[in-house]
Amino acid sequence: MMPSVRIPRYFYPIMGAYATVVAAAFHFEFPWVALLPLLLGVAWLAFHRLDILMLMLVACVPLSISLEDLEIGGIGAYLPTEPLLAGVLLLFLTRAISGWPVHSSILKHPLSRWVQCSLIWIGIAAIASSHPLVSFKFLTARLWFVVGFFWILGEMFRCNKSQRHQFILAYAFPLCIVVIYTLVRHAGFGFEKDAGHWVMKPFYKDHTSYGAVLAMAIPPMLALLTWDRFSAFVKALIVLGLVVLCTGLVFSYTRAAWVSLAAVGALWALMKLGVQLKTLLAVGFVSLAFLWFAQDALLIQLERNRQDSSDNLTEHVESISNVSSDASNLERLNRWNAALAMFQERPTLGWGPGSYQFEYAPFQRSGDQTIISTNNADGGNAHSEYLGPLAEQGVPGLIFVLGLLGFCLHLGFKLHRRLEDQDQARLAMGVFLGLMTYFVHGVLNNYLDTDKASALFWGFFALLLVWDQSLSAKNQETANPLVESSN
Repeated sequence: MMPSVRIPRYFYPIMGAYATVVAAAFHFEFPWVALLPLLLGVAWLAFHRLDILMLMLVACVPLSISLEDLEIGGIGAYLPTEPLLAGVLLLFLTRAISGWPVHSSILKHPLSRWVQCSLIWIGIAAIASSHPLVSFKFLTARLWFVVGFFWILGEMFRCNKSQRHQFILAYAFPLCIVVIYTLVRHAGFGFEKDAGHWVMKPFYKDHTSYGAVLAMAIPPMLALLTWDRFSAFVKALIVLGLVVLCTGLVFSYTRAAWVSLAAVGALWALMKLGVQLKTLLAVGFVSLAFLWFAQDALLIQLERNRQDSSDNLTEHVESISNVSSDASNLERLNRWNAALAMFQERPTLGWGPGSYQFEYAPFQRSGDQTIISTNNADGGNAHSEYLGPLAEQGVPGLIFVLGLLGFCLHLGFKLHRRLEDQDQARLAMGVFLGLMTYFVHGVLNNYLDTDKASALFWGFFALLLVWDQSLSAKNQETANPLVESSN
């Protein structure tokens, strides 16, 4: 016999009042009032269990929908994530008045200091922007991404080790739902390449951002598969998730994502062979110098490739180097050249964060324009995580991006060598490789203005920072055995 559940006396009056309010709200065409209990629950979590709220927020990111897709006011914000992130930012700033809600060791870490300086520079560039309102909106969005996904998640990861892998799973499994939805829709069109460009809507705006996020999620999921502490059931779920993510990546027809995974696979192999970071950097600099001096001859060779993108996966891969007839590749070169021309006119402060799409059209050369070029100030970004900041924020903007890449490489190689907990070491490797897929992908595209990529990008950096802190704390304890246990 089931035990009886005692219902408090106040339950019925409250539910009756709520039902009355909802009925009145629908009568007067205010249906949003029905969400009041949800909003109250979110508010309670924000003040009492922010860690749970953040994990719920992370789980919502793959499923968030742009207001533009809902045809609400033409605003590019994503629901429900960005309003929640705005609230988290406000809570963070409010609590900061009486003392920072994040441990000082996180805020004072060199990586965190670098991020703080980059935010200050974005603010300076916004003041001198050709479109100040756009630039300050860009700054605000960057702030709530950094505060929520970098500093607050970093504090969570510092206080609770289990939330490190929970963060990965909280993002990956809802992403699997999006992939299944996309594959089902795609199957209705025979998995054609053209349909693969838009079937992930309304969750992702196009197949390139969708592919980039899939590539970022796969390495840490592979790392979790090797964990000894997981049961067979959990590992089976991870295997199933990996199958879904990899299938989604294949049928995303995102060449840059494929290249990024291949590149980090090669990087992983080199690290396993014992190649040092300084050796890798030296080879990289020599290779870049060679490409720079041989660019004319290389361009001639590339122009001989006339394989256009295709439904055939092999032909689609071959089209990556087609700069003679592939419209996508040619348009990307057009955007890059426009970004460089913009930089040459304003090399120090740039044109302002987020302003590229409003300014690049006059900088297009007639010989570079393609059938998909536009002069209507709606053409999107520079298709480069490096040239975009260069055009919008000047030389310092590019330096800050390259600095993040440097931190990623330094911490990734360091943690690979020095983390003693094998599960944490393997996860650190997966996170590092996942982050590197974005830096490779960033040569061809940029998505840090969206919650989809920012959640993983800044969350991965938060994990690297916390692991690095754990190494520093251990070194201090080894150097000073009299350190207080409370510290």
